[in-house]
Amino acid sequence: MSQNVAGLIDHTLLKADATKEQIKVLCEEAREYKFASVCVNPTWVKYASELLEGSEVKVCTVIGFPLGATTPETKAFETKDAISNGAHEVDMVINIGALKDKDDELVERDIRAVVAASTGKALSKVIIETSLLTEEEKVRACELAVKAGTDYVKTSTGFSTGGATVEDIALMRKTVGPNIGVKASGGVRNTADAQNVIEAGATRIGASAGVSIVKGLTADSDY
Repeated sequence: MSQNVAGLIDHTLLKADATKEQIKVLCEEAREYKFASVCVNPTWVKYASELLEGSEVKVCTVIGFPLGATTPETKAFETKDAISNGAHEVDMVINIGALKDKDDELVERDIRAVVAASTGKALSKVIIETSLLTEEEKVRACELAVKAGTDYVKTSTGFSTGGATVEDIALMRKTVGPNIGVKASGGVRNTADAQNVIEAGATRIGASAGVSIVKGLTADSDY
C-alpha cells in the first residue's frame, strides 16, 4: 500500500524559514520515495525544478498563499511566473472573504484567472480553506471551482485553524463529482490518516509527513 500512497503525495515544505538545504532534502526524498510532487513556495520553484530534472516527480507551488487576499490579476501573474520557472502544478487560495460575502462573481473570476494562466501548462488546484467555512460555503466554493474549470479542489493551506477532515473530503467529493481531483492537506500524519482520506474520496494528499506516511510511522508535524 505504501507505494500506492506515495504516488498520491505532494511532499510539502511551505514554511517561511525553509532553507535551500531543506528544499534539497525534500527533493531527494521525493525522488527516493516516488512522490507525486514536491510542493514549495514560488521562490523555490526554479531550484526544485533543476533538482528534479529527469525524474517523474512534479514541481507544485502555491498562489495567493496563504491568505488568498490578493487580486485575480496578481494571482494570474504569479501563476505565469511560477510556470515559467518550471512549476507543473499550482495550488491557489480563493478569496475567502468574498466567498463569505456571497460575492460569487469575484470568487469565480479569481479562480478563472489562475485556470486561464495554467490551462495546457500546469494542473490547477483550488484551496478553499475548509476550517474557515460553513458547510454551505464549502459546497459553494467547490461548485464555483468546478464552474471555473479547475482540475482539483483542496481542503487547506495548513496555515489556518485546521486541516483536512474525512467529513470535508467526503463533502467535497460529493459536490465536485467523480471527474475533479480532491486534495487533502493538513492533518495527514500517518498511513491510517492517508487511508482514511483516500477512502473518503481524496486523490491527492498534501503533507510534510510523506516519508512517515509511507514508512508506517506518525509524524509530529503534518504541514
